[in-house]
Amino acid sequence: MGLRVAVCQYDIEWYATQANLARVDDMLSGIDADLIVLPEMFQTGFVTDVERVAETMEGETVAAMRRWAERSNAAIAGGAVIRDGGVCRNRLLFVEPSGRVSHTDKRHLFSPSNEHKRFEPGRRRTIVEWRGVRFLLQICYDLRFPVWSRNRGDYDAVIYSALWPAPRQRAWTTLLAARAIENQCYAIGVNRTGDEPGLHYAGGSRIVDFRGDEIVALDEAAGVAVGELDLEPMMAFREKFTALHDADRFEIEL
Repeated sequence: MGLRVAVCQYDIEWYATQANLARVDDMLSGIDADLIVLPEMFQTGFVTDVERVAETMEGETVAAMRRWAERSNAAIAGGAVIRDGGVCRNRLLFVEPSGRVSHTDKRHLFSPSNEHKRFEPGRRRTIVEWRGVRFLLQICYDLRFPVWSRNRGDYDAVIYSALWPAPRQRAWTTLLAARAIENQCYAIGVNRTGDEPGLHYAGGSRIVDFRGDEIVALDEAAGVAVGELDLEPMMAFREKFTALHDADRFEIEL
């Protein structure tokens, strides 16, 4: 039996942390999965006044994720604005039922909206092993940069927690499939629905397998979908079609 992953998308209320945490609390009730994935900045939406919503790792969002993980007996992954080391970071958190928290910070900050002026970029890749599956953690715009997510044989699935606007929806679905195919891995993409000032989001959260085929996919409506990651056929495919062994070797300049 494989590892069950739930992708959760909903209409995030802009700058409304308490309302969004309550909404997620209701949404997660009754989900049967090993891993539950939420969008980027799932409790605020894509904010510009980051100091207004920034929390520490001891703040209410991490505390809520710990409660949900313990209650669900599942890992919870989702994004938040975190103040750490004197700067703000667009951070993806991976919280286990034990309370253990892993994280990655967004490497590629979206310069068209001046995100690079508000956040410190991430400088390390984070891979978390959970119930026998190795997950690479990535955030939204990172999806466009294949070097940062290149599989070196060190992960089985990649998570993209995102706030991806509707005008670029074709890029979202195309690139998720591309990352899965080129890295011979499962790709998990979670987006939001609804609107923010000047932006519309069309959901489209999905899980894609190592061949680029969709396991589950949501449309524009709020909802939850659960898919299973099975490592056995993936490893058999890698052994038969050895593209990862033929990949270019390179170093990443941070």
